[in-house]
Amino acid sequence: MAAASVETCDILVIGAGMAGASVAFELARKHRVILAERESQPGYHTTGRSAALFSETYGPPQIRALSRASRAFFDGPPAGFTSDRILSPRGVLTVARSDQVEALEREYSSFPVGEKVRRVSAAEASKLMPLLRDSYVAGAIHDTSARDIDVHALHHGYLRQFRAAGGRLATDAEILGIERDAGGWRIHTRDLDIRADIVVNAAGAWADAIGAQAGAHPIGLVPKRRTALIVAAPDGAAIGQWPMVVDVDEEFYIKPDAGRFLMSPADETPSEPCDAQPEELDVAICIDRIGTAFDFPIHRVENKWAGLRSFVADKTPVAGFDPRLPGFFWLAGQGGYGIQTAPALSRFAAALVGGETLPGDIIDEGLDPRALSPARLQA
Repeated sequence: MAAASVETCDILVIGAGMAGASVAFELARKHRVILAERESQPGYHTTGRSAALFSETYGPPQIRALSRASRAFFDGPPAGFTSDRILSPRGVLTVARSDQVEALEREYSSFPVGEKVRRVSAAEASKLMPLLRDSYVAGAIHDTSARDIDVHALHHGYLRQFRAAGGRLATDAEILGIERDAGGWRIHTRDLDIRADIVVNAAGAWADAIGAQAGAHPIGLVPKRRTALIVAAPDGAAIGQWPMVVDVDEEFYIKPDAGRFLMSPADETPSEPCDAQPEELDVAICIDRIGTAFDFPIHRVENKWAGLRSFVADKTPVAGFDPRLPGFFWLAGQGGYGIQTAPALSRFAAALVGGETLPGDIIDEGLDPRALSPARLQA
């Protein structure tokens, strides 16, 4: 077997999904960066299996702050980033049955007051989404600010700009070993040995496994499987402008997608890190829940898949240097929010990695850096 080649860099980023690609782009502006991806193509796992919605009202407070701080990037990405529009109008309708009205009120009270988010009646909800069963909906919230994200354009824009800044993408580069010596980090893959001053662990569902290889204490990351289906819309239905519909307790969601419906039972089944595949039971649960809430038959599932959304205990991302392991930076636990928060979270993380002042616009949105620190989970 030929000896692995050796490369040096300032920073190695592990994982070329959305988190890794975006922070690698930000870091490559000022540092020599290698982006290592275990698969033959970036974004094979969670990034490529996202529901792709941008909503400033979705998620816990730190997520909402990161989403608000990401909006300017989505609306005006750097020159040459993409020729496609990243965001397009969608809107989201959060619906509740009669037994969920209290949950709907709690949800509404957490939203910012404004004309873009409003309570709507059951009749109004049915006008916005004509397939809703009249007997199902007791009330709803309509958020007109929610928009579709072109995940492919966003991800490949980051990768394109990363390369343009001089970054090096290494695919088929599964991490086989990580060790630290007086000279910094030594990272081993099958064909490449890398010397780096700093390691950024953006390995998604595998982040705790990468941490263990490096000698770090775990952050308690739990990958959770989520199932999605594509089904045909009813004949003659012009669904293109209909909103995404989400159950207030996240028992399902359904969203128009290129003339068809993307739907999910919003399952969160704990899983080992893997190439997740859909379970037939979850597919059947999805079809049953959608059939209960909506009046249209599902004769055939055109496509189905599953992805892993990885969370720590408080469902808030982890971004910061390991308190016990010099030069080892965690960027993990984005859960189902990683796409919509990528612009702000990558800038925040890159500033921490580079020892720079944190971006004022992100802090001004209410982000608390301590709430993202790995120290909160390893105390």
